[in-house]
Amino acid sequence: MPTILTYGDSNTHGTPPTPEAGLYLRLGPSDRWPCIMQRALGLDWTLIEEGLPGRTTVFNDPVTGPTMNGLLGLPMALRSHGPIDWLTIMLGTNDCQAHYGATAEQIAGGLAALLALALSPEMQTRHDGFRILIIAPPPVVETGPWVADFHRGAAKSKAMIPLYRNLATARGAAFLDASQHIAVSPVDGVHFDAVAHRALGQEVAKTIVAAP
Repeated sequence: MPTILTYGDSNTHGTPPTPEAGLYLRLGPSDRWPCIMQRALGLDWTLIEEGLPGRTTVFNDPVTGPTMNGLLGLPMALRSHGPIDWLTIMLGTNDCQAHYGATAEQIAGGLAALLALALSPEMQTRHDGFRILIIAPPPVVETGPWVADFHRGAAKSKAMIPLYRNLATARGAAFLDASQHIAVSPVDGVHFDAVAHRALGQEVAKTIVAAP
């Protein structure tokens, strides 16, 4: 029975488009892309959802601190669960916020650090080997309740996509450019609506099935 761990931020958690800051909302299992992906792959697949709203690749949040640092969370997830056969990583959207001051290249560097950890002999041996799928998130739109936070984030998030593709190729990971299939909602410029979740879940499943 294959097992897949989906590691990401609010868009993996299932946060829907949110009209104002401070609300906690979550789509149900029938609408979240990881669950849709699982159904498309087959019910013999075991799904582990690891989406944390606010998570970055490697940056500490200025308010909540290291909780959002994906490089700290990934080893905990990989040591808590297993063995796994696939790991998906979709991160980088939150890294585009102005208070991190990160360039697209630095964000891709954060992803490279996550890949180095996941591909380390310790983690690969622990799980008897697993494949990785890098999902480049669709670019943000500077609108909605977090428009100030994502000042100049649209350009950075677009520039990340080819960097993620090149990194996936270099490290032997599968790659999916989500922007070819979905877009963020104009409600908040960051999150996916239920229609986009369904489309993404189907495309992730197709990518995994087609992986050599």
